[in-house]
Amino acid sequence: MHIHYISEENSILNHFLTQLRDVNIQKDSMRFRKNIERIGEIMAYELSKTLEYKAIKVQTPLGIKKTTTVADNVVLCSILRAGLALHQGFMNFYDDAENGFVSAYRHHYNNDDDFEILVEYQAAPSFHGKNLILIDPMLATGQSIVAVFNKLIVEETPKEIHIAVVIAAPEGIAYLEENLPKKCHLWVAVCDEKLNDQNYIVPGLGDAGDLAYGSKL
Repeated sequence: MHIHYISEENSILNHFLTQLRDVNIQKDSMRFRKNIERIGEIMAYELSKTLEYKAIKVQTPLGIKKTTTVADNVVLCSILRAGLALHQGFMNFYDDAENGFVSAYRHHYNNDDDFEILVEYQAAPSFHGKNLILIDPMLATGQSIVAVFNKLIVEETPKEIHIAVVIAAPEGIAYLEENLPKKCHLWVAVCDEKLNDQNYIVPGLGDAGDLAYGSKL
């Protein structure tokens, strides 16, 4: 797996990440969503450097300019519901992208810390021969992304597979490396220390879905 860490150098990205983690700032759900969206835009820009481009000529008011434009077809697919704000950031940059949405959640079948990932909803276009960008802000155990990937990749063969996450745990990255194709690209804003006993990222930021959209039953 090709892993891209994009916060290793100081940039405005680290500023947005800091605000996401701050327990006082993150109480403002609108600001939390906006910061996730901004990070999505930064990741979309960095990822765009790996796409294929074609040469074109464009007519300006004063002449002809030789330039380039994206040649690849892109499909954005986010995991509901936490992925929606990050998805919006990618949509802001990839105007012509098709969009898909998949639900995945932890089902605690014994009402304890053990869980399985249930994938119950899928609405996605064909991504055969296209660049699939799978979007989820938090990579904890990695089980949700692998479950969604296995649900999507049944009869479809993407040209390239990109996975975009904001905060990852080392355990989740290792799980993806073991269970996804070697040619996948993993884009990580920042990798944190570890998972705790409940398989949440430490220090992390809490539940991204709840912080963005409110608590759930």
